[in-house]
Amino acid sequence: MTKDECKQVVINIIADIAPDEDLSSLKPDLRLRDQLELDSMDFLDIVMELRKQHGIEVPEADYPQLASLDSCAEYLTPKFAALGK
Repeated sequence: MTKDECKQVVINIIADIAPDEDLSSLKPDLRLRDQLELDSMDFLDIVMELRKQHGIEVPEADYPQLASLDSCAEYLTPKFAALGK
């Protein structure tokens, strides 16, 4: 899975948990929480959906690595690769 595909996975999850958010103008290098009305429960929902939909475990210590779309892609690309996706 490419980094752009990883970003799209995260965007799709956010669209599911926060359907009222406008995701069309997200900047990949800015923190998601600074661009969207996401609280800590929404963030946990993103982590839970990554596990449920894709089998990717994100330890709590790694949560800061999911701050922006770019950092999500950096973190998730090797995880998807390890799963053969």
